[in-house]
Amino acid sequence: MTERMAQKRDYSDVLGVSRTASSDDLRKAYRKLAREFHPDVNSNDGAEERFKEVNEAYEVLSDSNRRSQYDRFGHSASGMPGGGDPFGFGSSTFGDIFETFFGGVSTGRRRPSVMKGQDLQVTVDIDFEEAVFGTEKEVELTRMETCEGCNGTRMKDGKTPPKCETCGGTGEVRRVQQTILGQFMTSAACSACNGEGVRITEPCPRCRGKGRVTHARRISVSVPPGIDESATLRLSGQGEASPNGGPPGNLFVKARIKPHKFFTRQGKVISLQVGVNIAQAILGDEIELQTIDGPVAFKLPSATQSGQQFRLKGKGVPDIRGADRGDQIVTIHVIIPKELNQEQRQLVEQLGESMGSNLSPQPTHRGFFDKVKDALGV
Repeated sequence: MTERMAQKRDYSDVLGVSRTASSDDLRKAYRKLAREFHPDVNSNDGAEERFKEVNEAYEVLSDSNRRSQYDRFGHSASGMPGGGDPFGFGSSTFGDIFETFFGGVSTGRRRPSVMKGQDLQVTVDIDFEEAVFGTEKEVELTRMETCEGCNGTRMKDGKTPPKCETCGGTGEVRRVQQTILGQFMTSAACSACNGEGVRITEPCPRCRGKGRVTHARRISVSVPPGIDESATLRLSGQGEASPNGGPPGNLFVKARIKPHKFFTRQGKVISLQVGVNIAQAILGDEIELQTIDGPVAFKLPSATQSGQQFRLKGKGVPDIRGADRGDQIVTIHVIIPKELNQEQRQLVEQLGESMGSNLSPQPTHRGFFDKVKDALGV
């Protein structure tokens, strides 16, 4: 007995029935297992092999002659005339059974299923402000579209293509295989129509029988407020047309945001760096800060330190899902002048004399709460 035969399970065990099971019991067990393990409904590892095993067992046990041969010889029947496969499993022999249970699906080569059109992707450049508040953009693309000359039928003037005479429109041709146990029917894709079931006898002159033509298009895209860098928008049905009557693909638009001269962004937070002079930092001042909405008045408190941050509530980026806007963080930088006139130097010298020259050691590590205080401006 070969290693392959030794590994085969008893067909009754495969179907989960007794060795004396009736035809009705076999049929019920087969229907249940075939539906459970069919590749079209079960993508788990091993499902396809289990499906083939179930069909092999049922094909033998449901036929009285083959069942008798199996009961006598078991899997070691390879010594019988006809070679190592007396039951004819070298080809797909289950087509008629599958048509009953799965609407014409067989383990042989199938007709091409309806295909979805190909998805396309483009990149659109948008300004910083457009990303914050939203905008309308147009993108240019080239795509395959259904031929207007034949409406996708591929035939001249949109005629319906005739059925293939070789396969009768099924896309398959069947042949009878003679084995030691009788005749078996197998199927294969029709070579005359490549399994399509139709013949393009009068190709459309516009698309040359392809059913699709290439078009350059400008597509309008609505960019929502708050879109972030590298976010992708999906435009359903704006991809390429299907090659055989299926739904069109989708268009994916990837956002690329141009940098701003002053603002930077992290999620919903906009950041701004502002420089003030020593007097403003020491004494405080009424200053004007730029925001994405325009300038706003701001009271800079006295004794503002370089690197100190202030928060402007609601001056950030809108939430793309419709929630509240983020904030704007303003970081103050005290600018030390590189040159002073004589009057300024005298004033600074007087200030220096009054403040003394004692050094003030500073901690080398700032804790979490120190950073929070800076961010809140306290």
